[in-house]
Amino acid sequence: MRPNTVLGVLAELAPAGGDRVLDVTRGGQPLVWLADAERAPKRAEIDRLAALDALHRDERLLRRGWGFLAGATTDDDEKNRKVRVPLLSQPVRLERTLTGYRVVPAGDLEITPLVTDRDLAAALEVAPGLAAPGWLTAIGSRAWLSAAADATGIPVFAVADDHRRLPKNRVVLVPSAGLFVVRDVFGGGLADSLRSWAARDLSGTALAAIYGEERVEQPDDSPVLSPLPLTEAQAEVVTRARTAPVTVVSGPPGNGKSHTVVAAALEVVHRGGSVLVATQSPHAAEVLAALLARYPGPTPVLFGDAGRRESLAAELTAGAAEGVAEKQLRADAAVIRQRLDEVRAARAVVAEALQREIDAATLDRWQPQLAALAADVPGAFDGDLDRRGVAGWWARRRLRRVPKQRVTDALAAATAQRAAAHLAATGGTDLSSHWPGLHAAEAALAGAVGEAMRRAARSARRWDRDARRGAASLAAALRAGRNRRRELLAQLDAAPLVRALPLWIGTVADVEDLLPSAPGMFDLVVIDEASHVDQVRAAPVLARARRALVVGDPRQLRFVSFVSDVDVAEVLSRHGADERLDVRRVSTYDLAAGAAPATWLAEHHRSTPHLIGFSARRFYAGRIAVMTRTPAAEATDAIDVVHSPGPALADEVATVLKVVEELATEGRRGIGVITPFRPQAEALEAALVAAYPVERIEELGLRVGTVHAFQGSEADVVVVSLGLLPGDSAGRRRFVADPHLFNVMITRARQRLVVVSSLTEADGLLGDYLAYAGSPLPPKPDPEASGWAAELAAELKNLDISVKSAYGVGPWTVDLCVGEIGVFCGPHPDGTDAHLARQQALHRSGWRLLDAFPSRWNGDPRRAALELAAAQQTVSVPS
Repeated sequence: MRPNTVLGVLAELAPAGGDRVLDVTRGGQPLVWLADAERAPKRAEIDRLAALDALHRDERLLRRGWGFLAGATTDDDEKNRKVRVPLLSQPVRLERTLTGYRVVPAGDLEITPLVTDRDLAAALEVAPGLAAPGWLTAIGSRAWLSAAADATGIPVFAVADDHRRLPKNRVVLVPSAGLFVVRDVFGGGLADSLRSWAARDLSGTALAAIYGEERVEQPDDSPVLSPLPLTEAQAEVVTRARTAPVTVVSGPPGNGKSHTVVAAALEVVHRGGSVLVATQSPHAAEVLAALLARYPGPTPVLFGDAGRRESLAAELTAGAAEGVAEKQLRADAAVIRQRLDEVRAARAVVAEALQREIDAATLDRWQPQLAALAADVPGAFDGDLDRRGVAGWWARRRLRRVPKQRVTDALAAATAQRAAAHLAATGGTDLSSHWPGLHAAEAALAGAVGEAMRRAARSARRWDRDARRGAASLAAALRAGRNRRRELLAQLDAAPLVRALPLWIGTVADVEDLLPSAPGMFDLVVIDEASHVDQVRAAPVLARARRALVVGDPRQLRFVSFVSDVDVAEVLSRHGADERLDVRRVSTYDLAAGAAPATWLAEHHRSTPHLIGFSARRFYAGRIAVMTRTPAAEATDAIDVVHSPGPALADEVATVLKVVEELATEGRRGIGVITPFRPQAEALEAALVAAYPVERIEELGLRVGTVHAFQGSEADVVVVSLGLLPGDSAGRRRFVADPHLFNVMITRARQRLVVVSSLTEADGLLGDYLAYAGSPLPPKPDPEASGWAAELAAELKNLDISVKSAYGVGPWTVDLCVGEIGVFCGPHPDGTDAHLARQQALHRSGWRLLDAFPSRWNGDPRRAALELAAAQQTVSVPS
């Protein structure tokens, strides 16, 4: 489909803007008036807001408002509607002080959406000293408030300085500050914006590619060098993102999707490109920014409602130093080559030793044929075939009458004989001194790559005069209000700006609301959690880049569409569009998966085996490779089911409080409390706020919310309140048993999950999970060892040492687990590269690994067992 057709369809199916919110206290939400907009006294209602802020720190629901329209107005049906709405607001946090709280900005100043004229809103935002300390009492502030109030279109009767006595039949302007809570934020409609995009040439963009534009790709398969440790599948994603018009990544929770996004973004920038990362929520944007901050590279621009924006503006205003010179960049490249050579050299030493073991192991097969082979091809055994001069020439001439297979067999037999002799002469293979050097060389290479990326991002070729001018203009835009910032960003020249600042992060909604509408502005756009993003929101994001990396999991929560089937069918038919534009059912991830092959990231790194086991089998058909599996973790029963004794949901809330207190007493921290239902979440929130002061909430790392609110988040310990009663309707039970919601609900915990339920029995998905959770975790059967590994295992068991054979960890197999030590009894059956990859993966996962090849003990399993027993004892006994 042509991009203009796509955008025309999406424009017609775009949702209307959100309802006009006239009352920020609706639903019983608090509004607390402040005498000082910068400080809040320590009293019960403020403490409650601080506790709410702490419980929902990822959602940033607390707002400060200046100048409220208050009272009541009459709607079209001649009914009175309560009015409590600020003319100016800002996300804030409450920081504890000795006498109360300091109100700290955590995002944008925003003119009320009731001012629909964006130009006027932008003009209001540039008022001198707006929202500064003492602003409400400054000269000109009341005139500003009156102008803003007039722009809302709501008739204002008078100015009322006393907020304690508000009228019930008209609206007044209260020139005071206040704190309130925002539970839901509704974005404006996108129809007009999509129509404006439809009039442009979008060929060569990611939007065109994802809807079917044919494009010739020239793959770049050069090795991936990254400061981040990557699996083979993750490196494949990075390679594809270099040139592929659309790259798709999928996988279960905890599989390192964010890790992969960061690696791909850093490499694209290092190669001279630019990257836009678009997330579903501000929290997700900040998580990715924090992950990026752990590795050297460009400073990301958080352009949306993010608290870090002010520090970036300050950094830009301070000015950039002279760009890193080409000479330094060449030196960095030379260091990388040197470090890479060191890694290759260290790998070669290990690979040679492993290959020698592999060769020597074949000697028994050749033993009966050695004499005959030596007679037929003597040069293979005395080394003449490899010599120069007459001896070598004569040895090779004699082979003219020997069958080629016979020569091949003789060379293999001779190699095996020499390998065995070498092992016998040197005392066998002991790699214990080589692994630390290889791991150190790999770490040094990653560090060198990271340093090179950091300096390249500040290179002179990026930071020319136009780029500096663009950065200074960006600093001014970042400090402006939301509407004014939109104007300033639209005026910037995109090319030099993204050359100097090549990595941008924000929400899908903020991309269209704030960034310049420049087709192909970025080289790569990343859409995170794309199953949760609808096509209407994604289209303007995709239009701003030439390539797309789309990340998602269709087995987790999906976006919610309110467009009717009838409307979708009518619009598609009228435009001659196909089912790809069914915005009710086709997410951005679905769309991308139909345009390009998906790379599956199978390895799971988040939760203990018991926590991920049910999801792995039920939702992913066993396609999850659990890298957290160890003998100790495997034996841990990490799921508890606690039955609520009472017949009401209030009793379940009380049970949750008891569970949280028990967890706190155990010393647990990082506790998330989640439930499928919003009313139950609000009841849990109220109970936790009443039970714990803000200091305790912060100490415990308590969070609370619905399953939808926890999508993309995790916690060390999660308490699930099912919110179901025995007599509940089938509809409520089906809601909880929705596979997408259920999968998210049971995979948020890293260490422990407690399910609180009022049900005495359950069936279907819920019943199966409760049965799984309430039963001891069955040990996973591992294959029996054979050969040397079996002999060694038998001797270790004779020493009363716990041994597990052929122990599976993710996609790898550990020959023997001696306690918590992984033991390899020989080279990997797939060769030296596989052995090195296995060692690297398990080392990064925290395993202590030992080699126990038979050559080291001349095939004596008892001697080997005694040494391994001593090594196991040093690990088991704490120093």
